[in-house]
Amino acid sequence: MNDPAKIRRLYGRAKGHKLRAGQASLVEEMLPQVAVPESGAIDSTSLFGDTRPLELEIGFGAGEHLAGQAAMRPDHGFIGCEPFLNGVVGALGHIRDGGLSNVRLHMGDALEVIERLPDASLDRVYLLHPDPWRKARHAKRRMVNHGPLDLIATKLKPGCEYRLGTDDPTYCRWAMMVMNQRRDFEWQAKEAKDFLTRPADWPETRYERKARRQGHEVWYFTYRRVDGK
Repeated sequence: MNDPAKIRRLYGRAKGHKLRAGQASLVEEMLPQVAVPESGAIDSTSLFGDTRPLELEIGFGAGEHLAGQAAMRPDHGFIGCEPFLNGVVGALGHIRDGGLSNVRLHMGDALEVIERLPDASLDRVYLLHPDPWRKARHAKRRMVNHGPLDLIATKLKPGCEYRLGTDDPTYCRWAMMVMNQRRDFEWQAKEAKDFLTRPADWPETRYERKARRQGHEVWYFTYRRVDGK
């Protein structure tokens, strides 16, 4: 089955409502300073000038989780990928307000960035509340598919984490099915509370709070990269 690793197409509008003057200024002045280079191989040294550990978030929304993680670990480098301009603006605001110098942003397809990283170079990868694409015929668009997971597995260091969060029952079932087929990721949950309770080092987002207000359950999956069996 085709999946995002082969299709390489972004769905939806890249731009939402018109930016206010201050937001436009962030894009024009700040984004070039923190943007991932548009081409060529990238690593910790090229992005941050040293060999610090790297973490990457796929589709960071408005950037609350990305900024929260970066604030907790200032000695790590964070790469955030988001195709939508309004989300990027939100992240830029968090970077500015938090004085964060350890974040780089890519407005576009996360897989384009991941494939440019060295193998076994990432300490953690996050995929939080991805578009569920609930219709069966759209399952190929889901980021939890074997093509993207093959790439993520290649770039994650052995023993390091892939984190997935969702409030969508369809996506939850799909993710569990796909991840259960993998021999290079090991689910870290030992009992139900391990994936029903948000870990202390997992910053809450506005989307997650909204989901809970609407009565949605939220599931938190942590997988460890292991040697394929």
